[in-house]
Amino acid sequence: MRLRAYLLMVFVVAVWGSTFVVIKGALEDATPAAFNLVRMTLAFVLLAVAYHRSWRGIQRRHIAAGAIVGLCLAAGYQFQTTGLARTTPSKSAFITGLVVVLVPLLSTIPGLRPPDARKPRWNAWTGAVLAFTGILLLTAQPAVENSSAGILVSLLPDLHTINFGDVLTLGCSIAFALHCIALSHTSPKIGFQPLALLQVGFCAVFMAISLPLIEKPELHWTPRLITALVIAAALATAAAFSIQSWAQSILPSTHIALLLTLEPVFAWITSFVFMGERMGMRPATGALMILAGIALTELVPQPHVPTAHEA
Repeated sequence: MRLRAYLLMVFVVAVWGSTFVVIKGALEDATPAAFNLVRMTLAFVLLAVAYHRSWRGIQRRHIAAGAIVGLCLAAGYQFQTTGLARTTPSKSAFITGLVVVLVPLLSTIPGLRPPDARKPRWNAWTGAVLAFTGILLLTAQPAVENSSAGILVSLLPDLHTINFGDVLTLGCSIAFALHCIALSHTSPKIGFQPLALLQVGFCAVFMAISLPLIEKPELHWTPRLITALVIAAALATAAAFSIQSWAQSILPSTHIALLLTLEPVFAWITSFVFMGERMGMRPATGALMILAGIALTELVPQPHVPTAHEA
């Protein structure tokens, strides 16, 4: 049973990683917010059918909690997909992975701290420094090229060269971190199936409300777009949510969290194979520092595990 859980979680992480490339291609045929709305609406329909017996378990006190979680989820997807349209799949995946680092840092705020949560330890702060240093190396060009002043000077970033898509993606990691914290407050009080229905349903509602504020929506129904929507809605959202919920009841939290660190790795591999994306020494070093920061943060178990930060 545990082996099956490990294999299914690796499958889920691989799906999440590959969706960065799949969605990047689909954005040639759709605007980001329009894609998100169709994706989340389809995911909600699938979950509504799969969990049709859970509708009776939804109570009035669950509505507000579902709306808050759904709002964070919608913000995360809107930032992520809009940013993905302006940056590369691997960059988007590595920056999104910062959610693992941001959750314990945001938990230092008393109002956000989940019940019985510990304050961040040394590893969380060290991991954050590594990860954010990695972001600068990954996203910014050096301030001084071929400087004779030494290696340290050549590592200094030129902040003006940071892609706006990377900034949007950083906003996505913050929103997904808040989503994780919101889940840690609500999941002990609400069953998984009702919570999944509410958060995905409200997510679709908030996406519909924000759509005209973000863009002029466009959709060109091509096989590429339809394939991406099916993968994103059915596999990366509805099925992945269910598999992860089941796996977390069997596997240790730290094992789940460490498996999640493989997501940007799968994204980079997929991007390299299908899009020919290559990283230079500087951005590759930054990507490795982000992975190191994420892994270090998770070496000491945290009371809750980031979820739903896929593309």
